[in-house]
Order: sequence, then C-alpha cells, then structure tokens
Amino acid sequence: MYYFIYLVAKTFDSISSTHVNLFHKQIVGVNFLSKNSFSLPDLPNLFSLIFILAWTNKEDRSTDCNKKMPGDNCVERQLFGGAISTCFPHRFQDVSDVRQVPDHQEAYVDPARDESVVIELLDLKHDVGDNGNAVWFLQDLAGEQNAEGTTVIEQSGVFTADGIRYPKAAIVTRAIGEMKISKGRQGPEAQNHVKVYIANLRLKEVGTDVLITAYEPFVINPLSESANSVGAGLTAPAAQSGCTPMSEVFRLVVAEFKVHDWNLFAA
Repeated sequence: MYYFIYLVAKTFDSISSTHVNLFHKQIVGVNFLSKNSFSLPDLPNLFSLIFILAWTNKEDRSTDCNKKMPGDNCVERQLFGGAISTCFPHRFQDVSDVRQVPDHQEAYVDPARDESVVIELLDLKHDVGDNGNAVWFLQDLAGEQNAEGTTVIEQSGVFTADGIRYPKAAIVTRAIGEMKISKGRQGPEAQNHVKVYIANLRLKEVGTDVLITAYEPFVINPLSESANSVGAGLTAPAAQSGCTPMSEVFRLVVAEFKVHDWNLFAA
C-alpha cells in the first residue's frame, strides 16, 4: 500500500516522503483502506487526501519572501531603481527617506532595534583574493569606523551563487564579527557592542564587489544616540520582541539577492 501511495503521490511531484508517511498513517487510521488492499469506491477519498497534502506541501515550498516570519512580514525590496532586488522584513525602513545615502549604497534600518542592512556596489578589489575576502572587508570596515576590539567569530569558505550569472556565477564568501563602534560622529566613549554580518558577492565580469552588511547591536552604550530609542544595556533578543533574528535577516538578503538589469554596472 505504501508504494502505491508513493507512486501516485510522486505524479504530483510535490509531496515529500515525510508527507507520504503521514498520509499512509492517515489512511490506515480512518480504515477506509486496509494495509494490503483497497477498493475502487475508496479512490475519491484517496485522491482527495493526496490533493490536500500536495497543496499543503506547495505552500511549504513557497519562497522565503512570501512567508510570514515570526513577528515580521518579509517583503521584496527594489534596489538601485529596480535593477536589483532582495528580501527582508518590512520593519526595516529606507534610510534615504530621512537623509541622503550615497548613490552606490542602499541602506535600511529598524530604529526600534537599531539594526540595519546596507547593500553597496564597490569597484572590484583585484588585489584581494576570493578566499577570505569577506574577512578582508570586515576588517576594512572596522578600520573605517574606528572600531575597537574587532573579532572574527565565523567565516565561510568560497562558494558560488548559481542564480547570479553574467555569464559566470558570482563568487560568494561570508564572515561574522564583533566590534565596538560609535554611531555617526560620536566618539569612542559612546561605542556600542555590535555583531556584524558581511557577505561579499564578486561579479568579476562587471568589475564589481557587492557588499552586504547587517548590523546587530547587542550592548548599547548609555552615551550612544541609540540609547534614546533602544535603551541602554543589553538589547532584547529578537524572538522575545517578536522579530526575525538578524542572522536570518542576513541569510534572506543574501539568498534572495537578484540582478534584473546588468546595465546598472555599465554606468
């Protein structure tokens, strides 16, 4: 019986083996089919259950952008005039609505948590190798922001993003670090402890390093501007606040990154 269910279900090409096992248990549980035989009058019930499970699994396979995250709605964002798109929660607001952002950047922030996502288009760093280039950018960022106590806590190997091709697939590396940095023009006395996520997507054919950076403060300095909106001390965990954790936000931004108009890089 199990093999019959499996063969029929796979014709829908949308039911996993887990669903098939569950389906078999449901059939035996309602006793309209025995383990060894079935009758033609039972077929309508059989195919009804297959359809229900196929539809359920179809919903499970929807893209991350269409799923409602815990406490967040993940939405597609059009970047650089629609030439690029990616996906992250609606709570992140476009920084360009309140201040000027450089043309090579797109920046979004959640002011309630002082978390932010920045996407930058940089000239390809020919003197930086593919292996560990995300760590290089992390350390370069720390230098630019006069950070203290910078520590690399995780780094990936080199892999390719098959969905981003021109014509070769983009080369991707990731790194996660922690550092103490200040907001805006504030000095070192107002530094916050921040976890920084970085992904470097190398588009060598168009001479571009795409840098995706996500900031997650976990200790707010009482002297920091952020203390006015977030409060000083340890920040509340994302799950406790009903928000998608920044680790998952970062994963979504990288996984859903798409280039729609390669002419962007000809400018």
